[in-house]
Amino acid sequence: MKQLTNICAGIGSAVLLLGKSIGHAPTLLRQWPRFIEQCYLIGYTTLPIVAILSFFIGSVLALQAGYSMQSFGAKEFIGSLVGLSMARELGPVMVAILVAGRVGSAITAELASMKVYQEIDALETMNIPPSRILVLPRLAAVLVMMPVLTIIGDLVGWLGGAIVSKYTPFIALEPEKYFETLRRFMKFKDVLNGLEKAEVFGFFVVLVCCSIGLETRGGPREIGASVTRAVVVSLILILVLDYFVTKILI
Repeated sequence: MKQLTNICAGIGSAVLLLGKSIGHAPTLLRQWPRFIEQCYLIGYTTLPIVAILSFFIGSVLALQAGYSMQSFGAKEFIGSLVGLSMARELGPVMVAILVAGRVGSAITAELASMKVYQEIDALETMNIPPSRILVLPRLAAVLVMMPVLTIIGDLVGWLGGAIVSKYTPFIALEPEKYFETLRRFMKFKDVLNGLEKAEVFGFFVVLVCCSIGLETRGGPREIGASVTRAVVVSLILILVLDYFVTKILI
């Protein structure tokens, strides 16, 4: 019951913080350096692990699909299965989970440390809203970088599936056939739906992590507790949002 209360409190704080951040949206252009820095931290530094995981997710999908489909003589459709699975579901969800675990935890730790050591109070004393310089650039950066990370993840996942399909003996599917079925069954709407999911997931993950970091009270021990709470709330929120966004987009 306590965990559920903490989750609801985290989501409630995030909604209030969203309202404050939107009010400062016109000032974003004046925070261009912070925005670029956050794009680098959220996008570029996360890219290698996104590529590695996407490659092996696509590879495992192709391996499992080939093992099942060879019994029905339908292994030529592996490309469509890997393509649709990565584009519509696994790509955006996997990227969002990585952002929550890697970027979200770092954001929470940074803001919680600033709160515990009274740096946030100093900003408020100088009449500088934390939501303007600490939250808004991160929200803008994640909206820009999530589609980029998702597209790269999809492409690398498709490539991993093609390589496994060709060099696995019981599949032995040529890349031309693999990508032909992928193109035949893949629609632009499928990719677009995945990108829309990624935007929603990334936005709410960063929002929740920022709000929990700014709400931290106590000493250094509370920083670790806030990071754990932020990651847990983010992961649960990703799965809950996945259901509702999928239902809307279908």
